Amino acid sequence: MGKRIYVQRRGRGSPTFRALTHRRRGAVKYPPLVLMDRKGYLNAIVEDLQHEPGRGCPIALLRLESGDTYLALVPEGTAVGQQIRIGPKAGVRAGHILPLGKIPEGTPIFNIEGQPGDGGKFVRAGGTYATIMTRGHGKTFVRLPSGKTRAFSSTCRASIGVVSGGGRLEKPFVKAGSKHKMKRAKGHTYPKVRGVAMNACSHPHGGGAKQRPGGPSSVARTTPPGRKVGLIAPKRTGRKKRG
Repeated sequence: MGKRIYVQRRGRGSPTFRALTHRRRGAVKYPPLVLMDRKGYLNAIVEDLQHEPGRGCPIALLRLESGDTYLALVPEGTAVGQQIRIGPKAGVRAGHILPLGKIPEGTPIFNIEGQPGDGGKFVRAGGTYATIMTRGHGKTFVRLPSGKTRAFSSTCRASIGVVSGGGRLEKPFVKAGSKHKMKRAKGHTYPKVRGVAMNACSHPHGGGAKQRPGGPSSVARTTPPGRKVGLIAPKRTGRKKRG
């Protein structure tokens, strides 16, 4: 009967192709929205800086005034014992967490909430940051690291600064084993062999006298798992024409 081809084995979600989530230290997001006192912010202390496998930046253990602790992303230059403020009157300083409507234009920010209170969804990779562009009608327009401008509710929270851990990819892996361990922690495929370099029994693009797909590389969204390779439901293909 043979064996399942590679793309089918990946789609089954077996431990071989699954990220090691059991090694994660916990949810890394902002604490729930709470009522502020008259000063308009809460104080938190950085108790420890920790490494989490599969994450490209260090995380910090913060302790609030109430005694509760939570894990958070921190900007470059953060140290143990540093004080971080959370709230609309926290002030613009690296590490402080404020609503977007209270952050001046041109300020670098990260870990932006998609919806108020969701804990942070955007710009979380090491060394990345977004920029406040403008605001109006209850919305704040932010330029993301990709260059795209997106509108967020002005009540969504964000942290001031640049995510720590930038530049880690500038150091070469040197050995294939080092890269294997990094990819394994993230649940990524490594090494990744081209489909056209495989045999016909191993991949839909395999086989033939030359390394080419042999037909269109675009497939429909409803394509069966064994054939779902290449460009999946693309909006367009080919080179863009310069007008």
